[in-house]
Amino acid sequence: MSVKAKYQPVLDLGEQLGVKDGHVEELDGTLKIGGTTETQYHKNLLWDKIKEIGGEKPSDIQADIKVATTEYFHKHTVKGGDSLSKIAKQYYGNANKYMAIFNANTDQLKDPNLIHPGQELTIPFID
Repeated sequence: MSVKAKYQPVLDLGEQLGVKDGHVEELDGTLKIGGTTETQYHKNLLWDKIKEIGGEKPSDIQADIKVATTEYFHKHTVKGGDSLSKIAKQYYGNANKYMAIFNANTDQLKDPNLIHPGQELTIPFID
């Protein structure tokens, strides 16, 4: 199996996420990939997929992934059934971080328990 075939799920994910200026080159058993994701969240998804396939420190891939937007971690469009704690769990792995999302969106949210489908929320970076 070629290294490119091994990491094809990473390339497919990059396409789904709309990576810009993507490039792929296989050279001497190493896959060199790069491009620019829209947000840090998308970059993290790509790295998670790389590690899922190649382990924590894969030696057969070199990835140079840049991020276009550095003002926030991601944007999330609220869907039916969403809550701030559910959204916090998705992006931060911790539902209790929901107030970070609320505080970043007080221009459109007045109550952390009241969000509506269609609202576009900024998901801020947290420590």
